[in-house]
Amino acid sequence: MAVGVFDSGLGGLTVLDAATKRLPDVPFVYFGDNAHAPYGVRSADDVYDLTTAAVERLWEAGCDLVILACNTASAAALRRMQESWIPKDKRVLGVFVPLIEALTEREWGDNSPPREVDVKHVALFATPATVASRAFQRELAFRAIGVDVEAQACGGVVDAIEDGDMILADALVRSHVDALKRKLPNPDAAILGCTHYPMMEKEFQEALGPDVKVFSQANLVADSLADYLKRHPAMIGAGTETMFLTTGDPAKVSRGATQFLKRKVEFVKA
Repeated sequence: MAVGVFDSGLGGLTVLDAATKRLPDVPFVYFGDNAHAPYGVRSADDVYDLTTAAVERLWEAGCDLVILACNTASAAALRRMQESWIPKDKRVLGVFVPLIEALTEREWGDNSPPREVDVKHVALFATPATVASRAFQRELAFRAIGVDVEAQACGGVVDAIEDGDMILADALVRSHVDALKRKLPNPDAAILGCTHYPMMEKEFQEALGPDVKVFSQANLVADSLADYLKRHPAMIGAGTETMFLTTGDPAKVSRGATQFLKRKVEFVKA
């Protein structure tokens, strides 16, 4: 039994990398649905169907706890899954809540009523599907009042990263930041609302300027997971080895993952 980490492609490796460093004794199973990436341009029903299929595969691999390290899946599928689909002995967690807890300076799991916070103007960079879902704004409203969120759908960035075209990814990031700043010239903070985007964090920061605090998910999710496992130790089983699964071409995905993590990674067919 291990902890499952799911993403539509390579982006969730940012979360996995942070989680393995934060929790070196915990085994993980990573599932990349590379054959169907990117999710950000798919309908909510498509995202739900693909996400539930992937989570079931991780359950088969012994992962009673699964992290949706995919903002699109967290935004478009998680609430529906939690309301009617996930059995009582399993847990599926998203990546929005740790980010919002950090933004609103709350302790992990603080469910007190929403309150005023220091941050007033927030830029959200995410996939088109995540922006359309308004899931970030909904979760934020549970915790904070008086925060203006301006969202920018960043079409093409995930595709460029998955293809390894970082020059195109850089150009797209700067174009999307320019578009956001025309709507919200002076954000206090920026949310990188896709687990692919930490690979471009430097480019986002440079385009936004030094006065904008950029929130990236990987370390926040890892810290939140560590806190959750401390409170729910039964969700960690006796597994010992990390495994990598993909619906895509294992050799191609392995090359991309190895380049990103800077260590040899071998994916197998899911």
